[in-house]
Amino acid sequence: MRRRSLLIAVPAGLVTLAGCGDSDSSSSKASASPSPSPSSSASAVPPPKLVDGPLPAITAGTKFDEKPTVAKGTGTPSKDLAVKTVIAGSGKAVAENDFVQVNYLGQVWSTAKVFDNSYDRKTSLVIQLAQGGIIDGWRYGLAGRKVGSRVEMAIPPTWGYGTTGNAQAGIKGTDTLVFVIDIQDSFNAKSSAKGTTVAQSDAALPKVGTNTDGKAPSVTVPKSDPPKKLVSNYVLEGDGAVVKEAQSILCQFKGVVWNTGKEFESTYTQGRLSQFSVKEMESVVKGLAQGVTGKKVGSRVMIVAPADLAYGNTPPTGGAIKKGDTLVFSVDILAAM
Repeated sequence: MRRRSLLIAVPAGLVTLAGCGDSDSSSSKASASPSPSPSSSASAVPPPKLVDGPLPAITAGTKFDEKPTVAKGTGTPSKDLAVKTVIAGSGKAVAENDFVQVNYLGQVWSTAKVFDNSYDRKTSLVIQLAQGGIIDGWRYGLAGRKVGSRVEMAIPPTWGYGTTGNAQAGIKGTDTLVFVIDIQDSFNAKSSAKGTTVAQSDAALPKVGTNTDGKAPSVTVPKSDPPKKLVSNYVLEGDGAVVKEAQSILCQFKGVVWNTGKEFESTYTQGRLSQFSVKEMESVVKGLAQGVTGKKVGSRVMIVAPADLAYGNTPPTGGAIKKGDTLVFSVDILAAM
């Protein structure tokens, strides 16, 4: 088996069309739903000038996280990127390359035709504001906005889908796009779970640190034989919804080998978050997939995956994991989608 990253990947699933991970990643699969992901023909363009308008009126659904109704654009839209904070949040400011969790609605300026929205799906979008992973209008327009804010923007083709548009969504290469975006949360390489501390009283199990400063928690493995069955316990218990098998999660994680205590992979070391499909993870490290399923978003979870739920007798070559190794994970579940 070739050596590959267990978890570190480009965003998986919902609407990301730009795939640069391995061929197993769900990021290589385009969603049937139109999305704020870039056109395959889009190329790097210079940063836009940000202006205040013009922007169509939001005529209904005016509260944060409420599905908005947006009027048709009148007159000629700006050739620059029009951005306005409609509701000012008080949370942390979003930065480029952060992951954002949002609800959004997108429509065409000239017709008011809605081509996509997350409100009806009742599932927030979690996506990284990274070049090549999302249309540039989002990347530039959301940077600096605070969590808890509602942002409206009008995006010309230059920072949208380019001159080719998006035929699947009914977007022409000349269309300016209007988005209303509710920023629910943001995450980066310094994010941590923020749940309530849960006692770790079993001396036969690893102890995981409870720090929430974005640094890697300690993982102390006892000098005893590992359990023969899967263990999945809260270290910090969050208050979010439970993770379902059909979802993907955004997380921080650290993995060590039980027998040696040696770290074999970590988002903290690599300096970037991991996003993976729970169902697809079952074919890589089944114990990890089973261990996060049913746990609450916002939690830190300690998972012990016996060899038969990890790599068994076929570990990745050239790494710290050997045949028959039991693996220990600390996983901060930041978001699920």
